[in-house]
Amino acid sequence: MVSRSYSNLLDLASGNFHSFSREKKRFPRVSTVTGVLSELDDDNNSNSVCSDAPSSVTQDRIIIVGNQLPIKSHRNSAGKLIFSWDNDSLLLQLKDGMREDMEVVYIGCLKEQIDVVEQDDVSQRLLENFKCVPAYISPELFSKYYHGFCKQHLWPLFHYMLPLTPDLGGRFDRSLWQAYLSVNKIFADKVMEVISPDDDFVWVHDYHLMVLPTFLRKRFNRVKLGFFLHSPFPSSEIYRTLPVRNELLRALLNADLIGFHTFDYARHFLSCCSRMLGLSYQSKRGTIGLEYYGRTVSIKILPVGIHTSQLQSILNLPETQTKVAELRDQFLDQKVLLGVDDMDIFKGISLKLLAMEQLLQQHPDKRGRVVLVQIANPARGRGKDVQEVQSETEATVKRINEMFGRPGYQPVVLIDKPLQFFERIAYYVIAECCLVTAVRDGMNLIPYEYIICRQGNPKLNETIGIDPCAAKKSMLVVSEFIGCSPSLSGAIRVNPWNIDAVTEAMDYALIVPEAEKQMRHEKHHKYVSTHDVAYWARSFIQDLERACGDHVRKRCWGIGFGLGFRVVALDPSFKKLSIEHIVSAYTRTKNRAILLDYDGTMVQPGSLRTTPSRETIETLNKLSSDPNNIVFLVSGKDRKTLTEWFSSCDDLGLAAEHGYFIRPNDGTDWETSSLVSAFEWKQIAEPVMRLYTETTDGSTIETKETALVWNYQFADPDFGSCQAKELMEHLESVLTNDPVSVKTGQQLVEVKPQGVNKGLVAERLLTTMQEKGKLLDFILCVGDDRSDEDMFEVIMGAKDGPALSPVAEIFACTVGQKPSKAKYYLDDTAEIIRMLEGLAATTATISDQTASTASVPKKHLF
Repeated sequence: MVSRSYSNLLDLASGNFHSFSREKKRFPRVSTVTGVLSELDDDNNSNSVCSDAPSSVTQDRIIIVGNQLPIKSHRNSAGKLIFSWDNDSLLLQLKDGMREDMEVVYIGCLKEQIDVVEQDDVSQRLLENFKCVPAYISPELFSKYYHGFCKQHLWPLFHYMLPLTPDLGGRFDRSLWQAYLSVNKIFADKVMEVISPDDDFVWVHDYHLMVLPTFLRKRFNRVKLGFFLHSPFPSSEIYRTLPVRNELLRALLNADLIGFHTFDYARHFLSCCSRMLGLSYQSKRGTIGLEYYGRTVSIKILPVGIHTSQLQSILNLPETQTKVAELRDQFLDQKVLLGVDDMDIFKGISLKLLAMEQLLQQHPDKRGRVVLVQIANPARGRGKDVQEVQSETEATVKRINEMFGRPGYQPVVLIDKPLQFFERIAYYVIAECCLVTAVRDGMNLIPYEYIICRQGNPKLNETIGIDPCAAKKSMLVVSEFIGCSPSLSGAIRVNPWNIDAVTEAMDYALIVPEAEKQMRHEKHHKYVSTHDVAYWARSFIQDLERACGDHVRKRCWGIGFGLGFRVVALDPSFKKLSIEHIVSAYTRTKNRAILLDYDGTMVQPGSLRTTPSRETIETLNKLSSDPNNIVFLVSGKDRKTLTEWFSSCDDLGLAAEHGYFIRPNDGTDWETSSLVSAFEWKQIAEPVMRLYTETTDGSTIETKETALVWNYQFADPDFGSCQAKELMEHLESVLTNDPVSVKTGQQLVEVKPQGVNKGLVAERLLTTMQEKGKLLDFILCVGDDRSDEDMFEVIMGAKDGPALSPVAEIFACTVGQKPSKAKYYLDDTAEIIRMLEGLAATTATISDQTASTASVPKKHLF
């Protein structure tokens, strides 16, 4: 039987199933096809530069993807589903920060399970009336995905709970991870149904969908994609315990912009990227960016705000005024401390209760005059830990009330039933102080809501007997471990684990002078009212547009399999070196020069074995034995090492210590640069380096004839980087009057004579060949780090000069995709070796054609 969805697809395709070709396909602004379009696209084509489907629409549109749609539903008396907007949903509220001409489409799950026979009809209604696209997930799969992987693995770990025992988080379950991937793939299919990839922005929310960016980036290489994490991101020591840690990191890095509430969360994420993926970040004009395969992944740090206008509208409701009057009479002549928390292990409810108990013990005068109202919202998760928290809370409340209560006075009021929003608002209005003492929380907007409610309005002021002209006041006691804490500079910050400190904070909040309460409230109200949810959304979208601004001028390739997939984005002038192309150029040229770096180019960086392999020696011998070739190995290593390693390469030229020492071939002596001859500066620099070596475990000093290198490859990456910056400043200070340069490289700091660089070798080669009347018509220069950029600059600068043949073929090639003066790249050392082997094989086949020049000694060519 043909489903309604499939009928729509046939209509859309005008009766021709195969008309959905990559060139002709046009998606409508919102398609009603469920899970079909993605199946028509061959994953193998996702690696193409032109994998993004063309768009016929230019209007800006954003696709908001979250675990749940901002929709409420219920069945009427006839059993029909009735839908309405969920005004409390953050995903709906953030629309206030968008331009009026920006269309918004939502993708997510419904809270209510929809029967299969109703799904097509519900999808059509939600699409037409709300521009929402529901993702249908079977109850069994949803349970494994949400209650399993999300709440059993990610959520506890992101809140610093290690799975040390089966009762704490539980052991990693691979089937739950597979369910998480399956659901993320379902969401990706839903996005693919509606997206116009050239025009639309996609904003993914929270840890439920952390691998979604990979699925979308694989299908649309240039998708404009943002991700915001609403929970904490743990330190690398915690995060590293997750068995799928790399997969999640790489998936997030497929976004263009990643948002966090606080700098701490962003710093932890960046540290994980550094320690696990070897990525470094830079701050440019106030924006933090990670370079990832030619793409810059921007980091956004901005806490979410609240919907102040919605809150104020509820404050104006008659029901709110009535409830406030009721609470005023209930707590007459008593000061109310208010706590509003979910019933889970991270909210610190029991610790707050213990602090209240201690307050009443230490201050008998507060008995009968101070009340703690604890609103406990239903837990979002489920399990043994939730039951334990609930039982402990109820037992503690009962003990405190029995110990300090009396007729007409109950020191702790526990409200564990669901409250309507206006009822909760009423408690905010009458509370003298709000206590948010979670032991770990993502953002927590309770303090923000409290501040706005304490600002009140004329009717509420009259109800609670406040002079309308008087300055408003409020007090906040907040945990150091919640996301809103850094933005509330007037709050009393506490360590929730320190019961004494929380007790003192509660006491101080009650006795603080009125003028100070007003000052603190004014400071908070100014921030909360200007940094609302609209400001947050508007700022995020602006940064997303900026982060995606250079998509159109980049060329993209998809590489990798599964969750290791990533997109390589390069400048149009920066190309991958085609081996066929260079072999063709090599074959038709006669005077060739090949300049090769060693570490990172001929041998894998970080490799324990640094000596050249037998295959490498054979390849270099074949290339250098060709009388038409001049082959130079240009390295930062000392000449003794290079002499030992390449003693069997008779015709290979060697340049040691970045070109200070040069030996054209094995039959000649080492020549020394005339730029510098004094090295007294070593006596100053070496003791300084030794000091940093002693204090940085894993660092070493490499002493060369002309240079000193401090290497921190095996040190802690963060500490090593910090020490390297300090060492560089220290060396520059003590060597300011010496003719040396202090430079940083890949996990090293090097001091060497000024003017000595690898570019000297390239310059000398070009000059010598020009003087000999043998203009080079082929140059290959390969390197991997900053020191090789000098060679690239020299040979690229000589392109139109007299030192080269007018038809010279120039190949400046860097290892890996990164900003470089080279015009070509190869992915890794393995590809470099394969290319050189290809050239060496070509040398053997054309040796007969070049026999006429074989009588010229190689040493006279240079």
